[in-house]
Amino acid sequence: MLEVREVTKSYDGRAVVNRASFTVEPGEVFALLGPNGAGKTTLIRMITDILRPDSGTITLEGRDIQGGGGARIAYLPEERGLYRRSRVVDVLRYFGELKGLGPARALAASNELLRRVELAEWADKQVQTLSKGMQQKVQLCTALIGDPRLLILDEPFSGLDPLNVQLFEDIIHERRSAGTTVLLSTHQMNKVEQVCDRALMINRGQTVLYGRVAEIRRQYSDHAVLVRADGSLDGVPGVRSVEAFNGERKLTLTADTSPESVMRALLDRGLRIESFALATLPLEDIFVKVVREGLGLDRGQSGPPTVDAMPSNGGSR
Repeated sequence: MLEVREVTKSYDGRAVVNRASFTVEPGEVFALLGPNGAGKTTLIRMITDILRPDSGTITLEGRDIQGGGGARIAYLPEERGLYRRSRVVDVLRYFGELKGLGPARALAASNELLRRVELAEWADKQVQTLSKGMQQKVQLCTALIGDPRLLILDEPFSGLDPLNVQLFEDIIHERRSAGTTVLLSTHQMNKVEQVCDRALMINRGQTVLYGRVAEIRRQYSDHAVLVRADGSLDGVPGVRSVEAFNGERKLTLTADTSPESVMRALLDRGLRIESFALATLPLEDIFVKVVREGLGLDRGQSGPPTVDAMPSNGGSR
């Protein structure tokens, strides 16, 4: 769907985005992550052809973005921008017509979207009379109207209460099921774990993580397992230590011990096992760890590191 290849953008001699390369597959939800100032917004603005890269290429479904390939992209920016004195339905209709819908279709699509985000009764109100969260829902509708092929959402959950966060998640899933590809930029790592298939993380313009979310978490596991079982877990071959952990027991394994062998050993003891899982780090902890330790590409290395290229212990390269 989207291919970014060796893209660089510099300001005043400093590379804000440095040789970024990644792909977004059709129909997936892809996360773009990084701390403030990492280059995420610059990268998004190049994908949407607001900015031009100094070097590298960006293609959407095989067509260069600069050659009109970006016509099927919709963008919800982090900065909000609605016409505050206009009626809500008029704002949506205007965006629909900008995207090629005729007046009647744009009005029908506007009303349908307002019903979906539970704002139908506010259609004739001025935007400025809506709360911040309600305006955020209208802004989402401006991105959804016209059925984009690629939907880019920059901090879409900002300012939303838990019910509306769930509404946004539901809409993302609906659009994905209908064939829309979603690129999501957010600092809410729990949402990335819940809705995203793969992720790219950049730091200081450099790619530092790239791969499936589950694989990234597995790569940064502590080589330990979490077990809930009846009976003693002491003396299990290959287990270096046992400690209580959030109502379970965490078994830290020696380097040459596999989780499967520990499972077999526990079953051989006749223990009744209620749960058994790898002790993976939350994505938020991985985010903090990677940023603090400054993991990333060597200056002379090309291409993004995948999770398979990351050190298993999370240490410096």
